[in-house]
Amino acid sequence: MKLIKRSKILLLPYPAQGHVNPMMKLALALVNCGFEPVMITPEFIHRRIISSLDPKAKIVCMSVPDGLEKDVAIDFFAIEKVMENCMPIHLETLVRQIDEEDGRVACMIVDLLVSSAIEVGRRCGVPVAGFWPAMLATYQLIAGIPDMVRMGLISETGKPLVYQVVPLTNKHATNSKNPSFWEEDTTSLQWLDEQKPNSVVYISFGSWVSPIGESKVKSLALALEAMKLPFIWVLGLAWREGLPVEYTERISKQGKLVSWAPQVEILQHKAVGCYLTHCGWNSTMEAIQCQKRLLCYPVAGDQFLNCAYIVEKWKIGIKMNGFAQKDVEDGLRKVMDDNEMNKRLIRLYDRTMGKEANLKAMANLNNFIDDMMKMSNESHHVGL
Repeated sequence: MKLIKRSKILLLPYPAQGHVNPMMKLALALVNCGFEPVMITPEFIHRRIISSLDPKAKIVCMSVPDGLEKDVAIDFFAIEKVMENCMPIHLETLVRQIDEEDGRVACMIVDLLVSSAIEVGRRCGVPVAGFWPAMLATYQLIAGIPDMVRMGLISETGKPLVYQVVPLTNKHATNSKNPSFWEEDTTSLQWLDEQKPNSVVYISFGSWVSPIGESKVKSLALALEAMKLPFIWVLGLAWREGLPVEYTERISKQGKLVSWAPQVEILQHKAVGCYLTHCGWNSTMEAIQCQKRLLCYPVAGDQFLNCAYIVEKWKIGIKMNGFAQKDVEDGLRKVMDDNEMNKRLIRLYDRTMGKEANLKAMANLNNFIDDMMKMSNESHHVGL
């Protein structure tokens, strides 16, 4: 592999926790391959993650103006406006600056939800690679869109050139902690130390969408209380309006409500028996990594397809129909009484994150780098 001196790779994740984390793992792997990754995010994300980054990671983080006021609530529509209207202009200026002043840019790796950045790369003469931080099956559905054929973005056979490089589980990609958008409540780990093995249900419906609505929050809260089941529930302050009056005080000895948690550390803990999840892709992979059984309640997007694989294909979880006490009891009984589930989790872990899987992922990453460097050399040669 011929490396350009001080080759930089610019990475542009979609500004959501579940997109930034896998992009950061890819950046760490690129450091090990001799590149200088530069993570570029809108200012409001940059402010959240910069303090939690590992200084030893050798990843440069830069920001572009987003036009958002600091004290204004940021919702999905505000983010879309930033990504489509504000970010491209400032991003183009930054890309040209890095390419001209700080050393040649080998390529841009762009989350496919940040589609406006693809055109920026083309205008700057920088090769662009797309990044899809979810299940390959969901990408294959999108890849069938006829417009992609007409635009020449996929081959004549209709199949995109895809390099499966995640999950990256080698030591260079896992020793560094993922940057968190919010402060993690680490007291939950101390609380887990006091619980019996496999006795705790960990509950989290992700960071992005409003999870399940007030009525379902109330139903789940009452079911957990009635069952006297130890639990840790990740529930943001803004989403707690559905909780019964004085609920936090009533369950203080039984469980913990936290705004944000160190999820991987919790899932690795021996006290956690299963994970009630929205089936987001990062959460799914972390559950497989920690070999935890899943209670599934998909909320939006690719989570429904992920849930289908978890329940029907891999058989490492059970789908929940609701949050009444009977629903929760039945779900827990089914998922914990399946004596073969642990064996299936071990096999799935070996297939996706074991030694052979990791070697394949790294080989795919090296193939991607080789192809990317050829494109970069051709692009810069044309520009001379």
